[in-house]
Amino acid sequence: MAALLLVLPAAGQKSSPDQFTPVIVSPLTGSTRPFPGTDGKYHVVYELVVTNTKPTPATLKKVEVLDARSQGVQSTAVLASYEGDALVSRLRTLANTPANSPEIEFGGTRLFLIDLTFDARAQVPGRLQHLFELTGASGPAPTPMTPAALSYVVAPLDLHPQLPEIGPPLAGKRWVAINGCCEAGGAHRGSGLAANGWIYYGQRFAIDWMRLDDAGRLVHGDPADVHNYSCYGVDVLAVANGTVVQVLDALGDQPPGQLPDPKTMTVENVLGNHVILDLGAGVYAFYAHMEKGSIRVAEGQHVKRGDVLGKLGNSGNTSAPHLHFHLMEGPSALASNGIPYVIDSFALAGRVPAEKDPAVADSIEGSWSGVLFPSPSPRHGQFPLNLDVINFPEVPGK
Repeated sequence: MAALLLVLPAAGQKSSPDQFTPVIVSPLTGSTRPFPGTDGKYHVVYELVVTNTKPTPATLKKVEVLDARSQGVQSTAVLASYEGDALVSRLRTLANTPANSPEIEFGGTRLFLIDLTFDARAQVPGRLQHLFELTGASGPAPTPMTPAALSYVVAPLDLHPQLPEIGPPLAGKRWVAINGCCEAGGAHRGSGLAANGWIYYGQRFAIDWMRLDDAGRLVHGDPADVHNYSCYGVDVLAVANGTVVQVLDALGDQPPGQLPDPKTMTVENVLGNHVILDLGAGVYAFYAHMEKGSIRVAEGQHVKRGDVLGKLGNSGNTSAPHLHFHLMEGPSALASNGIPYVIDSFALAGRVPAEKDPAVADSIEGSWSGVLFPSPSPRHGQFPLNLDVINFPEVPGK
């Protein structure tokens, strides 16, 4: 029998008194990784799971993120504060729909999406805590009672410095990072999925890459024809040395213009034709929506950085040709959490204004050439952010 280890407070250190907490809170993952973006700032992205355990309805009033770098001391340094509309806008139901209200019913669970920004790496603490102010049950009685005002600090979260560094998944100029990190309203950011008995945010750092042609167009001619998209059929590249662990290459392209009927999407076809690479050290690369018959690699095959895996297509749950790419901490694209990374070398060539975001525009026809900078800005060891226009090296692996 293993011996029990009893951890006692250090001499002179008092343990905190117990507190009744009708709403329980925990990070979805035990840790997260700060990463540098193309804005020159450091970003921290994660989720909290919030559950009301009592028949008395609970109403969230304020959530604060605290700097908990002082071990054993409750921090008063507030890094971010959310209340009112700012709080509600970050609440999601387990069905990935907006919660629309700060009230949580008996047994109800919400997901609270957080993204923090720091001006410098030195400002990023190694540990966070969270102050919750709410009204809810004032005691453990199993019957409803008049909601009382409550406040407590919960949900410690560690921040780890290790970040994967990879090469680009594509080659050439004018690649637009669509549906990218990090705002709570982004298509990928809020796409939690229940799989294998847990909730995973595999796409929290995913990017949908589409390409502008020489005239600044995403598509020329009839947008219902996949061949008229500037990115269609482009080579998809291995971002690092690795081993192929999963391949699907049997699905035809979806007609562009709208997403497929959700009723036709299954675990088997939602990702489209895809490749998953094991990059080692618990890091996996996921490439989705590739062209049928284009994939050149097989499961178990070793690949080198810059090797061509296949071609960009429009298979699976997609409305227009693009490469969906992200890194994750496991071999399953549906049952693994996404992790941030940096790309070792690229150039920031422009940025699409939010009001012209192709993901929400009425039409993706026309020219986006006005979004390009006069001179691309070389970048090293950064993560492309939403709506960045990126120039990757023309020669794979360089």
